Amino acid sequence: METPFRILIADDDADDIQLTKECFVENEFPIDVNDVQDGQLLLEHLKKLVLQHERDQLPQLILLDLNMPRKTGLEALRELKADTQLCRIPVIIFSTSKAQRDIDKAYELGASCFVNKPNTLEEWCDKMGKLGKFWIDCVKVAV
Repeated sequence: METPFRILIADDDADDIQLTKECFVENEFPIDVNDVQDGQLLLEHLKKLVLQHERDQLPQLILLDLNMPRKTGLEALRELKADTQLCRIPVIIFSTSKAQRDIDKAYELGASCFVNKPNTLEEWCDKMGKLGKFWIDCVKVAV
């Protein structure tokens, strides 16, 4: 049995989280998807895994929304990339924002890529299929 690829979604929109999970399943990727609702919970979750010596449970990819309560995606990204134990985890910014300043800042802070959230279910599943194909089938991640 193939080991599932570990993805962590950080997004405060429960519908977006559910839709993303369903689209990964529809595309039949061997994945284990978890989620947190804001940037603060993202960092707490990751640091807890490190402290409990469960590095093998760290996500191999993070899908990070920008606009979240308590700690925004950009704030979380800044802290994550500054942490020597977490900085190698690839982070995809997955946001409705199309603002060039958000895109520029995300890359400046170390995002692996910036992807806009689609408008339709069909586009959403197509995008998850392409992301999954690239990150799960093509890329070798170092975690």
